[in-house]
Amino acid sequence: MNQGQQPIIVLREGTERTKGKGAQFNNIAAAKAVADAVRSTLGPKGMDKMLVDSMGDVVITNDGATILKEIDIEHPAAKMVVEVSKTQDNECGDGTTSAVVLAGELLKKAESLIEQNVHPTVIANGYRLAAEESIAILKKLGIKVNPNSDKDLKNIAITAMTGKSIVGNKEALATISVKAVKAVAEKKGNSYVVDIDNIKIEKKNGGAVADTTLIEGIILDKEKVHPRMPSSVKNAKIALIDSALEIKKTEVDAKIQITDPGQLQKFLDEEERTLKKKVDLIKKSGANVVICQKGIDDLVQHYLAKEGIFAVRRVKKSDMEKLGKATGAKLVTNLEDLRATDLGKANMVEEKKIADSDMTFITGCKDAKSVSLLIRGATEHVVDEADRALHDALKVTAVAMEDGVALPGGGSMEIELSLALDKYGSKIGGREQLAIEAFSRATEIIPWTLAENAGLDAIDVLIKLRSEHEGKKRKTAGIDVNTGKVVDMQKVNIIEPMRVKTQAIQAASEVAIMILRIDDVIAARKGAGGPPGGGMPPGMEGMM
Repeated sequence: MNQGQQPIIVLREGTERTKGKGAQFNNIAAAKAVADAVRSTLGPKGMDKMLVDSMGDVVITNDGATILKEIDIEHPAAKMVVEVSKTQDNECGDGTTSAVVLAGELLKKAESLIEQNVHPTVIANGYRLAAEESIAILKKLGIKVNPNSDKDLKNIAITAMTGKSIVGNKEALATISVKAVKAVAEKKGNSYVVDIDNIKIEKKNGGAVADTTLIEGIILDKEKVHPRMPSSVKNAKIALIDSALEIKKTEVDAKIQITDPGQLQKFLDEEERTLKKKVDLIKKSGANVVICQKGIDDLVQHYLAKEGIFAVRRVKKSDMEKLGKATGAKLVTNLEDLRATDLGKANMVEEKKIADSDMTFITGCKDAKSVSLLIRGATEHVVDEADRALHDALKVTAVAMEDGVALPGGGSMEIELSLALDKYGSKIGGREQLAIEAFSRATEIIPWTLAENAGLDAIDVLIKLRSEHEGKKRKTAGIDVNTGKVVDMQKVNIIEPMRVKTQAIQAASEVAIMILRIDDVIAARKGAGGPPGGGMPPGMEGMM
């Protein structure tokens, strides 16, 4: 720079900038901290976390996605790893912790390569090749799952729930999950499509987790609108109405002036006639149950009760859609259009008291394409964790039905991948081989962590697993965390859908590659609306 020349200031004052290896190591440290936060929850012997938010609300869980969603993470690179768990949860319902732990380990292995001056782009290319090869290897190792076999699906559901706090009831909950998924599965050609949003979940404290039940129909957390209405209706003909059973307000601001008391009476009589007509239209259609998405006027409630019609109001739109799928009813907006053909059918509609609130049960629906689960438990925390366990079980069962392919668990596939990737790396050669070998070592973090969380010696376990896979060619050998022995995972029915593994590898490798390719972090100062630069945010240091 020439003497007397002013330095050029491009960035606003207070902007923090971290470049080169400093930026990479900072980002890697943040991603590793996130992985370490959930690592102890992995596997059947994983521990739980208690999360307390700023309002004092408590969540107790060992579900990776829930933990990372509840933690208030500030570091931008750490947020990218949290996205991995969200994607994994949406796609597969299970494997969220595995995906995050794998992403953290891939970055940890990359860190030592960067220290040896291997360029991050070379590592990224090697990781990409290794991820593609891993998915090709897993596809060859897949086990066929019969979508009609309750036994296969139940084993997959049990594997997903193992390690949750409701483990004592996993058999019963797995049976319920399989029944629910099979009820809402739709066959398209030779394959199935399952939308688990068609399974309505209602949670009520009280009783025990064992009291959780599947209802072939719909439960509404609503009570009948009038005490004189019947509490139960057999052979129900159900009208789903999404308009208000009230006097319509004028579209524009209007003012009605009444000068004579007689006119007021006429006005009130007309209002009553209009409301009575609405009930007459419902009665004429043959409906004896009314489910209304909006409000029901007091007078309409009175007339419905007189006719012996059961009614509930202000039901959520999503519940109305589920009711349509369960009962075969069509949603009607205009009462004038309500016909007998629009009505849904159910054997029974009744109001029951569950814990401290009245709920409406619509049961005995023929070929219901939407069903409900009523989750019970001693406390709110138990019910919430049972809900999370059931969500995982329902999702993996649905994925297994759709794809029809599973893989053995217990770290067996990760060891198989590690051995296969070592051979693949030597074929590729060059500097990419170093990255492929690093990927191969990183996959071993899953069996390592399973063993560590079970209080076993992780090194001994890995040596045993490697000798079984390499020496005896037992591809399905995995770790039994209860005994510490190596057993055939397929024989002990520890299986999970292939999509859980492939999605975890894809997501973990993609996020690792993205973080590795960042060599410059430019962060606006705090007041200017943005997180701090590559350094660790406050509160994250303790997670290292």
